Amino acid sequence: MAIEAKESGMELGAFSVSLAVKDIEASRAFYEKLGFNPLMGDAAKGWLILKNGTTVIGLFQGMFERNTLTFNPGWSQDAHKVQGFTDVRDLQSELKQRGVAFMLEADASSQGPASFMLMDPDGNPVLVDQHV
Repeated sequence: MAIEAKESGMELGAFSVSLAVKDIEASRAFYEKLGFNPLMGDAAKGWLILKNGTTVIGLFQGMFERNTLTFNPGWSQDAHKVQGFTDVRDLQSELKQRGVAFMLEADASSQGPASFMLMDPDGNPVLVDQHV
């Protein structure tokens, strides 16, 4: 059965995989051997963002229990602010209308940075984390 692509109308922003690592320096060294370069972060504080082409991964020591799919509304794949993005609270409202259950919700009355978290059917955490 062929699957036909269709536009969902929902733009989640920049995508990365956030890896829950045991030793951030060992993980950094491993991914640098694969061609990833540091984009931002602070290893002493337990987080680094690495990039290889358009692929972005986050290394997080002591912050996440599991590897997490991460979306950043308002950010490009280069971690630059973009204009005309859909606010995380609007995404949350749309997902609620679609019947999606939340593990963590953004305060709908707030403005600026906020996040929510979902769990996919296989138990994979999905974080939508707006920094702007």
